[in-house]
Amino acid sequence: MNRRIGTKVGFLSVRLPSFFADRDRFRRKAGEDDRGLSIALMDSYPCLRDKKASTEYPRDYVYHVGWAARRLAQTRPAKHVDISSSLWFATVVSAFVPVDYYEYRPSGIVLPGFTEKKCDLGQLPFEDGSVPSLSCMHVIEHIGLGRYGDEIDPQGDKKACRELTRVLARGGDLFFVSPVGRPRIEYNAHRIYSYGMVLDLFPGLELMETALLPTKGDTGFIENAGAKEMDVEEYGCGCFWFRKKK
Repeated sequence: MNRRIGTKVGFLSVRLPSFFADRDRFRRKAGEDDRGLSIALMDSYPCLRDKKASTEYPRDYVYHVGWAARRLAQTRPAKHVDISSSLWFATVVSAFVPVDYYEYRPSGIVLPGFTEKKCDLGQLPFEDGSVPSLSCMHVIEHIGLGRYGDEIDPQGDKKACRELTRVLARGGDLFFVSPVGRPRIEYNAHRIYSYGMVLDLFPGLELMETALLPTKGDTGFIENAGAKEMDVEEYGCGCFWFRKKK
């Protein structure tokens, strides 16, 4: 038997008896509920992986979204432009800052304060120096690797960063997030950059602040992390706040 199938069968053999026992216990108690909700077997929806002591979550994506949202709550721009970052970030932030969200593969989400448009990061649809508040988080590391149907281009990340720098207004803020640690390409998922490599992607910008979510541990961010902290990671989450000089 295939090992993966065997593991799944073993998992089901352990969890299904508990599911049916709980269902029977619930049915016996359901008589106390006068709402008439049916509990037919055909309507069963077994959730067998959720009985855990702690809640699992995509660590990078919860933390960096929380980091960036707090920075926008601090800077309070009249409008914010996001390039293909997490939809969770753009839609939630649009509750208190209007967000124009640009994506290579639009989602079709419709919300007040949230506007979505299609774009290619290699050719952003903005005039030079026209965007005062900008973010691009966990995006650049994918550009040019073909993962999302984009053109194969080993220099795609550099070109995209030049575009971000071009459109950012004087005195404007760029919130940037990427994997940091031992430099490499894990084709065709993403690139991992060293601290110095991230700074080299934005030579015309001033670094205002950094934060590092380490590969392991549950202590949250290391504030104002530099090469010493970031370059020893295997796959850390590096958050960078850049500003274009006036």
